[in-house]
Amino acid sequence: MDRLDSMSILVVAVDAGSFSAAARRLGMPLATVSRRVSELEARLGTQLVERSSRGLKPTETGEAYLAACRAILDQVGEAERLAAGEFREPKGLLTLTAPIVFGRLHVLPVLADFLRTYPDVEVRLEQTDRSVSLSEEHVDAAIRIGNLSDSALRARRVGQVRRVACASPSYLTARGIPGRPEDLSGHDCITFERLMRADRWQFGDGPTGRFVPVRSRITVNTAEAAIEAAEAGLGVTRVLSYQVAAAVRAGRLTIVLQKDEPPSWPVHILFRPGPVPQKLRAFVDFAATRLSAALSDG
Repeated sequence: MDRLDSMSILVVAVDAGSFSAAARRLGMPLATVSRRVSELEARLGTQLVERSSRGLKPTETGEAYLAACRAILDQVGEAERLAAGEFREPKGLLTLTAPIVFGRLHVLPVLADFLRTYPDVEVRLEQTDRSVSLSEEHVDAAIRIGNLSDSALRARRVGQVRRVACASPSYLTARGIPGRPEDLSGHDCITFERLMRADRWQFGDGPTGRFVPVRSRITVNTAEAAIEAAEAGLGVTRVLSYQVAAAVRAGRLTIVLQKDEPPSWPVHILFRPGPVPQKLRAFVDFAATRLSAALSDG
């Protein structure tokens, strides 16, 4: 078991980028983390990681050994879950990841109902807009927005979201409703920089697709900030449909230029191939119907 522990520590250290970051993540003393990796290298008679002021980098031998470690640790984890009954009934820790705003608006409410329904399941949810590696970070499932790249992952489609342009009714009354994307040159714009550039926005697709120049009076790095600025009457913004569904229903924002929107982006629940623990199967079935209903409403 000590060797498996050392393998796990090595994987965490490389993923974290340094011994100190791994120590914080594992809740272990820094000296212990460094010593366990050194002991592993001594046992194997080879250097697994290069240590520098910039952090840790696997050696060529270390890359191959790390891949083997990940596979072994996955197999051990699966065997433990099987022995614990996770493949017979929904129980144990379920690790999920979802985009930040989507997680807050849609995934957390689903999880609240899911946990009430399955009292033997615990959940760890990481809300992040980065693309998480399910295998390398030991995540059971990910909710992703956007077209999927070629992957061995299994996917359950739960809906789609649109990229919408919107503004407050007061702003549109004062400045007019843009009838075509090119009209935005005469408007104040609010750019959410993770979704588009501050100097030009894309509309349509294929032969009818084009970029139009815009004047961004304010550029922000969160969807919430863009939405609040639009509600305050600062201009036209561009976000995802689910992010403004509540504001549109309440009349605080009005969607414009709908016929020029780019194609919708699909939303999927992704999980790894192979045997599916009952906790994961239960979550996918439970969440899919509820997320589909939520997305059809916004």
